[in-house]
Amino acid sequence: NLHNINYCACQSVVGCLSFLIFAKMAPNKPDLVSRDYTIHLAKRTHKTTFKSKTPKAIKVIRQFAEQAMNTKDVRLDPKVNKEVWKQGVRNPPKRIRVRLSRKRNEDEDADEKLYTLVQLVEVSSFKGLQTETVDSA
Repeated sequence: NLHNINYCACQSVVGCLSFLIFAKMAPNKPDLVSRDYTIHLAKRTHKTTFKSKTPKAIKVIRQFAEQAMNTKDVRLDPKVNKEVWKQGVRNPPKRIRVRLSRKRNEDEDADEKLYTLVQLVEVSSFKGLQTETVDSA
């Protein structure tokens, strides 16, 4: 574990550093990837005041995308916004199926070189759905 760096099994500092570098690079994630997720909004907006339920749901979607794709820049598609706000400020949908796509930033002067695009995936039922990796083609 990376938590036990003080109790590192290796003998030298160089060995510990190489272990850390290897541990960081091991997950070998591709830059550009798209995945479909189901976000359970009801459990994340539970015990929230009526007038702030849907705004909180939007913030939760942004937060979820930020954590799942590991990017600070998250962009919501207008269809996602419309779907969440469809039933008003007091009743966001219980669940929402979204496609999170990590993309390259076109601006040269941007702080982040990658951003996440959140798109709506329309489904008839949420039963039995799991996270799926989608081909970008």
